[in-house]
Amino acid sequence: MSRPTLVLLHGVGLDHTVWEPLAALLADRFDIITPDLPGHGARPPAPAGVTLADLADGVAAEIPTGSHLVGFSLGALVAQHLGVHRPELVASLTSVASVCRRTPEERVAVLARLDTAATDIAASSAASLRRWYDGTDVAPEQIARTEATLLANDPDSFLNCYRVFATADAEIGPQLALIDVPALAITGSDDPGSTPDMTRRLAASIRDCEAVIIPGARHMLPVQCPRELADAITSFIGRSVHV
Repeated sequence: MSRPTLVLLHGVGLDHTVWEPLAALLADRFDIITPDLPGHGARPPAPAGVTLADLADGVAAEIPTGSHLVGFSLGALVAQHLGVHRPELVASLTSVASVCRRTPEERVAVLARLDTAATDIAASSAASLRRWYDGTDVAPEQIARTEATLLANDPDSFLNCYRVFATADAEIGPQLALIDVPALAITGSDDPGSTPDMTRRLAASIRDCEAVIIPGARHMLPVQCPRELADAITSFIGRSVHV
């Protein structure tokens, strides 16, 4: 009997290596695929005007039918888009540190961060690292690795994808009720951007979705809390999809 396939989709400005701590914990239970989103890693730069649909189309060919999708941050929006528009690919959907239906105040905050990225990519990266890691026990060498990944991005491509992250929740939000597979929304209690309120908002928007909040965690759950995240994902899939 073949093992279930787990597809891990990363956040804006990152690449597939962000999943390594989690993938190491799940490799004995799943066949794991970690595609880079368009404009990330070794993929060609994302052009101006790239959309959420473009990012989803860019990874769809790498996803086998009936996979368990796990999306982190921007990757969560991509996974949700696939859940709506390519349901044959999706057996279950896990949204990690996902934004959802930003309030006007939340929209202003993310657009301000987008403006900073447009004018000073180094300052933007430094601010992201503070939001993601301050107060955590993540090793300095792991934080340095994240920093190097952020600074290696093509600046225009990064902005084009960041713009999708900053705006596409308004696009996908009204469509979330169309997702018809078991779903999990999970974030950290101390995530200042993809907040617990957003996770509860997301769970209320999808027909069959539970919300989980990891105490003391910030945004980078795959790096800060891989064990807790692995346990939540395997428990959810085992309980909801009987794998």
